[in-house]
Amino acid sequence: MATRVIMLKGDGSVLIHSDGGSYKPLNWMSPPCTVREGKNDDGLAEWTVTSKTDDTLRILIEEIHHDSSHDLGIDPGLQKDGVEKHLQELLAEHPATLSPGLTLVRREYPTAIGPVDLMCRDGEGASVAVEIKRRGEIDGVEQLTRYLELLNREPLLTAKGPVRGIFAAQEIKPQARVLATDRGIACAVVDYDALRGLDDAEARLF
Repeated sequence: MATRVIMLKGDGSVLIHSDGGSYKPLNWMSPPCTVREGKNDDGLAEWTVTSKTDDTLRILIEEIHHDSSHDLGIDPGLQKDGVEKHLQELLAEHPATLSPGLTLVRREYPTAIGPVDLMCRDGEGASVAVEIKRRGEIDGVEQLTRYLELLNREPLLTAKGPVRGIFAAQEIKPQARVLATDRGIACAVVDYDALRGLDDAEARLF
């Protein structure tokens, strides 16, 4: 037993945080999932969180220090910092630097959990979702993974095959690259200065 922060979000996700570890939860269940309240054999409150793949997360609650609920309202979208926003604009103008034959469909393509930075099509007409970061870390790969799960449920996007992903950044951490590769997501290291000044600039794909 330990003091924890348990978050149940409106998108159906459940996250458990400690006081350390920065913004990353100790454990979580991605949406969609269901939460059932009950008691264990010792009489403690027990939440059973079940994912769409029937994975379960059991949370035993001995004491509640604070309980509150907040409506966050309509999400206005993420405001990019100067470099990241400009990088998105440049890649929207030159999507083929990420992959030959790639063309832009739309910037900030909407999903139920937030906008995808770039929605593109490859040379064969298949959909490609691009997530852009200044520094590529594991949380960015997780974010793109969640987008791809939703996008691959849209028949119009999957008419030419599954939506694939490209994770683009000026620098990509080794752990993020390993996770992306494991999930079939391509990584693209982008030279921001070259992209600003050269028409033939290319990202390095992995």
